[in-house]
Amino acid sequence: MLIRITSIQPERNRFSAIGRHGSRLTRHPMASMSSTLTVQHQTWQAFQPTIEQRLNSYMDALLQTKFSGASTDCPPQLQEAMAYSLMAGGKRLRPTLVLMAAEACGGEVESALPAACAIEMVHTYSLIHDDLPAMDDDDLRRGRKTNHIEFGEATAILAGDALLTYAFEILVKEVKPYTAAAACCGELAFAAGACGMVGGQVADLEAEETNWSKYEDTDQAARHLESIHRRKTGCLITCALRMGAHVANADQKRLEALDHYGKSVGLAFQIADDLLDISSDAVKMGKETQKDADHGKLTYPGLWGVDVSRQRAAALVEDARRWIQPLGENGRQLDALARYVVEREN
Repeated sequence: MLIRITSIQPERNRFSAIGRHGSRLTRHPMASMSSTLTVQHQTWQAFQPTIEQRLNSYMDALLQTKFSGASTDCPPQLQEAMAYSLMAGGKRLRPTLVLMAAEACGGEVESALPAACAIEMVHTYSLIHDDLPAMDDDDLRRGRKTNHIEFGEATAILAGDALLTYAFEILVKEVKPYTAAAACCGELAFAAGACGMVGGQVADLEAEETNWSKYEDTDQAARHLESIHRRKTGCLITCALRMGAHVANADQKRLEALDHYGKSVGLAFQIADDLLDISSDAVKMGKETQKDADHGKLTYPGLWGVDVSRQRAAALVEDARRWIQPLGENGRQLDALARYVVEREN
């Protein structure tokens, strides 16, 4: 099966991606498209069926014991709660980044799929826990009731725990060679851990109680806010790119380029989220909006205003695009994705 992906830099060109059996990126003589949003919608449509199919297979395997080889099946209620949140849709940004990075470094979609699914499981676990009453206390996620509203708090916590641990089982058993599997495990453990996503979440909760007037100037407050989001959001986005590179056995130069790209895209993504929180609605976003201000959280629009926040996000996107220029044609999809991050509507 050939997965066909499109991109537009420059706009007169479109491209088909490396397929799951490893066919290389080639120029495709199709009509140009003027909208980055349209192009990225095409990209998501191309990748998502493959990602969804593999995620489904991992969920089914829990009830069949064929994957883990355990003597006892996963309790059906636990599997249902895991699948409820994991298969609820969403942008699938992180698994898509894994696949794009692998392709950009000469790898294959099929080889990168286990890592892509693993990071989506970790992301979903974080959302389940983030929505809990003790955290953000949200009732809506990905257009449906949050996990703890549907299954109760105890089951929701355990479903998140199970997704987190299942992700590492998949990496160890399915990513090849073992050196790549070990590298992916290390990357994901760090990005999701105390110095990464979890640490960022703690800092974010602490910030709700912070009197921001204590900062001497806006720049000082902005540095603190950036440190929160580079951990809470950015670490996992950068991790996705690095995992894709490891699967493709990328050299250090490509790994560093993707690392810098991920840091800039991750922060731009968060600024765009802050802007959407005040300008979009729950139907488009699939979650409650305008809650950050209600919780007293400092956001980029709250700190800088809407116009300056948009300018900052655009500057970060341009920085990300510069970092992947050495990838040439193979980096065109990542280039288009960076622009999409600040133009999206949800």
